[in-house]
This record gives sequence, structure tokens and C-alpha cells, in this order.
Amino acid sequence: MFYNMCFLVVAKDIGSVSDSGTLRYLLLLGVIVIGVFSVIFLFYTNSFLIKQRKKEFGLFNILGMEKKHIAKIMFFEALFIAFISIVVGIIAGIILSKLVILFLLKIISFEATFGFEVPMKSVVSTIVVFAGIFVLNFLNNIFQVHLSKPIELLKGGNVGEKEPKTKWVLALIGAVCLTAGYYISLTTESPIAAINLFFFAVILVIIGTYCLFTAGSIVIFKALRKNKKYYYKLNHFISVSGMIYRMKQNAVGLANICILSTMVIVMLSSTLSLYIGMEDVLRTRFPQNIAVNASNVSNEQAIELDKVIEKQAALANITPENSMRYRYMNFVAIQNGASFSVANAKNNIAKLVTIEFITIDDYNTLENENKSLENGEVLLYTLRGDIPDNTISFNGFELLIKERLTSLNSDGSMSAVLSDSYYIIVNDINVIEAVYNALNDSNGTMGELAYYYGFDVNGDKDIQINLVTNLRKAIKDIGAAGNAEGAESSRASFYSLYGGLFFLGIFLGILFIMATVLIIYYKQIAEGYDDKERFKIMQKVGMSHVEVKRAIKSQVLTVFFLPLITAIIHIAFAFKVITKLLSVLNLTNIPLFAICTGITILVFAAFYIVVYTQTARTYYKIVS
Repeated sequence: MFYNMCFLVVAKDIGSVSDSGTLRYLLLLGVIVIGVFSVIFLFYTNSFLIKQRKKEFGLFNILGMEKKHIAKIMFFEALFIAFISIVVGIIAGIILSKLVILFLLKIISFEATFGFEVPMKSVVSTIVVFAGIFVLNFLNNIFQVHLSKPIELLKGGNVGEKEPKTKWVLALIGAVCLTAGYYISLTTESPIAAINLFFFAVILVIIGTYCLFTAGSIVIFKALRKNKKYYYKLNHFISVSGMIYRMKQNAVGLANICILSTMVIVMLSSTLSLYIGMEDVLRTRFPQNIAVNASNVSNEQAIELDKVIEKQAALANITPENSMRYRYMNFVAIQNGASFSVANAKNNIAKLVTIEFITIDDYNTLENENKSLENGEVLLYTLRGDIPDNTISFNGFELLIKERLTSLNSDGSMSAVLSDSYYIIVNDINVIEAVYNALNDSNGTMGELAYYYGFDVNGDKDIQINLVTNLRKAIKDIGAAGNAEGAESSRASFYSLYGGLFFLGIFLGILFIMATVLIIYYKQIAEGYDDKERFKIMQKVGMSHVEVKRAIKSQVLTVFFLPLITAIIHIAFAFKVITKLLSVLNLTNIPLFAICTGITILVFAAFYIVVYTQTARTYYKIVS
């Protein structure tokens, strides 16, 4: 999987994709994630395997082998395993690489080309990364064996049987971290703040999860042990007492399963909703098929732009429909409640807002209305954010909100702005100049207003793309500071971005699901070996196979479904902040995201149940 992601980053076919730079960057992030995850996961699996073999190494040591001889055995074992896994992994990656790139190109709606390539850069990167991981694991194993005495090695598989103490401080830290992470998720309103705080909240939740699984779970199980009605039942007695004695090592594995489950569900649901909601995203970004934006445009230049647009439409044999045009002025400011001040580098970026001013005449034309404003009165449309009071202040220059609008026909470019965004309709251009002077302390000249002209066309994809291309050239020829955009001309870029994200979500989702399955599997095996002697004793004193099986089922239900339940709770609290992040990518269809999240949770839960059912059987075979 690592080779395939490296291959996609440098594949020649990706260079032909529209906005290939963004797609390659996303894939490079995938390489980094898989590389880091491989280090963590292979260390985790190695720690499980070395624990199972400590008794073997201790026996070798007692029978006369020196530790250097054991090290030599471990060296050749590591060498053979590394060679086989790396070679087979790269060969399998090369065989599957064409299938993987065809799948990616299918997702982003790009035609595939014939040919096959094996980039040596990807091969070398894979060898270096995984050889390095095997070397680190080998050194770690040598270190553990070298420091251990023979008797410690013989008993190495039984480490962790001592009952852990109740760690109230760790449990409190976990509760505080989890509460802080949830609070950030629930109270974050601005998409900019969501970007800045999301990863901090994720770190807090991860720390809280590990602390609560490590310390909080012990508190819960000891509380269950004190509950005589619950504890003194055969099934509960075995599962609760068994889990208390090894909860420290179990807690880390359970926390890993919880975090991985959360990552899988979040990645798949968010990327799936982005991909399914592609048309909604395009329509949000481009309310009309064609959009022309120009800054610092005089009235004469606006008339000239109209002529250019009409001329190019006529040459393309197209009649503009649903035309929308207006003048506006954008300001970037810092918001504190209903007060706005000029933005600078020292300000808190989370308070950064974008305000677009439109005159009442243009508004009435856009909305086919006949509204009027007195001096100092404005209409307000909030795209994102909140102004609590009805009096807005711009460095002391105050305006009164006469009406808060529920909708507004406007350019979709503001939907792509990360900050909170407001449309303010004023009486005339003099009010806009007064706001500019207030924010800038009358320093400088405001300049001309910007100009927007959007319209729909009754033409196919190629006609629209050619029209946008010709408009861009014509606008450049007349010397206007503007640009033309279109839904069809931007569709390929959108599919490159969102299709790339969806592919990455699927790819990493499969990786994390595989890891989750293996962690569960290793956990059940470790539990089986730890419980084997205990169940032998239980059976010798009269416990039947049926009772053993019932006890296993109770343990699975009591403990191993806790990670899934916790993961669902994490997602429920993170739902709001994730919707803010998705709005940055122009996805405002929250019901769609909710449906995708619900479906992903149900499918993953069903998969999770199947995995646990199968691994529980392995556990039962070991202990019985």
C-alpha cells in the first residue's frame, strides 16, 4: 500500500490531470500518513510477537546460549522476514499499481492511458522506509533481551498480571482533555477557527481517550466489582476479574481500536459526502454557469465589460440567460461582536471577517424588489457568522440594521472564503466610502467598486469551456483587472480535489480497517494465552465448556464493544466542527453529510461485529 501511494505521487498519468499539483499534494500527504502509521503499527505488532517469544529466548539462555547467539538468531530472522515482506510487498504493489491508478482516474472522471511504469523512486522509497522500520524493531528487540535476566524472559509472557491501582489523577487528566476537546468542537463557529482548532481538539480527544481507557476503565471495572448483584454472576465474575488484572495492556489496544475506528468513520463519511455532493458544491460555488469578476472598475469600464461579454456570447452563438450584474466593494476586518476594525498581522485570525457592500439600487435589480433605505440604515445578509446587535460600528461609524435578509442572489465566490462573511446593502456609494475612511482613518483613496456579471448559458460542456477561455483573453485585451470562471471549466479541478480526497479516504480507510482487524486479532490471541491457565483451573473445579463460552461472550460484550461506542460518541461531538471544515470545501449540505455518516457507522459496526465474532472463536479455541 505504501508503494502504491508513492507510485501515484510520481506517476506520469497524474501529470495529465487538471490541477495535478493539488492531487499530487494530497497523495503525498497519504504517503506521509501511511509511513508514520506503518512505524507505529509495526512497532505495536512487534511488541506483541516479542512478548510471546520471551519465554523461548529465556529457555535458550538457560540451556547455554549466550545473548549474542540469541541476537544472531534474531538478526537472521529479522533479515529473512524483512527481505520476504519488502520484496513480496513491492512486487504485489507493482502488479496492483495499474489497477489502483485506474480506480483513481475513474473517481476523478479522467480518461486513462495505455502503458505501465515502475518508478524506481517509489521502489527505493519503499525499501528505505520499511528497511528502516525493521532495523529499529530489531534493535528494540535486542535491547529488551539484553537487559532482561533469564528468569525475567521465562516469565515475560505473564507480565501484566498484577492488579493495577486506581489512577485518579490520570483519569482526571483524561476527563479534562476529553471535555476540552468536545467543548472546542461544539463551540467553534468560524471555519478559520475550525481549521486552527480542529487538530488541537483531535490531540486532546486522543490523549483523553488513552487516559480514560487506561485509568477510567480500571475505575469502572472496580466499581462493577463492588456491585455484588452484577459481579457475583458467573459470566460477569470471570470477565470483570480478568479484565481488571490486565487492563493496563488492554487499555492501550482498546484505545487504539477506538481511535482507528473514529478515523475510518470520519474519513469515509466526509470524503464520501464531498464526492456525492459534487454538484451541490459546484452550484454553491457557481450560482450561474459563467461568472466574470473584475476589481477597481469604473462605470465606463463596466460598460466596456458588458460589451465584451455580449460579443463573446454572440460569437459562440449563445444567448445569456438569468443574467445578474452588480457593483460591490469587499473589506477584510476584525469582528468583535457588532464592532469592526481594520485587520492587521497582530489580530486573531479567527476573528477575521469579509464584508461585501452593495448599493440598494443594485440589490433591488438583483432581487426584483423596491426597497428603500434612509441615511444610516442597511440591510444585512449573513452568509456565515453572526452580528448580535442591530447597530454595526466601523471604528465608531455606526449603521443601523433595518432588516436581516434570509436570502440573496450573489456571486458564489464568497462561499469559498474561509472567514465569516456578511453582505451589507447600503443607501449609496457614499456610505461605502464613509466605512472605508472609518476603517483606514481617512488614509488613502478607496478606488472604484468591483464588478460582477454572471449568467447561465444553454450550451454543452465544450461550448462553456471555450466561452470562458475566450472571455479571459478578451478581458485581458481591454486591460481590465478581472477574470472569467465557469462551472464546467472548473469541474475537472473540483473532481481532482474531491475525487482525490475520496480516493485517499477509501485507501486510508482500508488501511486502518486492516489495522483494526489485526489489533483485535492480536488482542484476542494475547487474551487467550493469558487466560488459558485460568480457564484450565476453572474447568478443573467444575466449569463446563458451555460456561466458558458464555463467559467469553460476556467479556466481548462488556469490553470489546466499548471502543466502537466511544468512537460513535467522538463522532457525535465532532459532527459540528467537521461540518465547518466541509463548508471550507463548499459543502453546505449538512443532511447529506449526516446520512453518509450514519450509513458509514452502520456498515462499519456490522463489519466490526463480524470481526469480533470470528476473533472470539480464535480466543475460545486457545483457552479451551
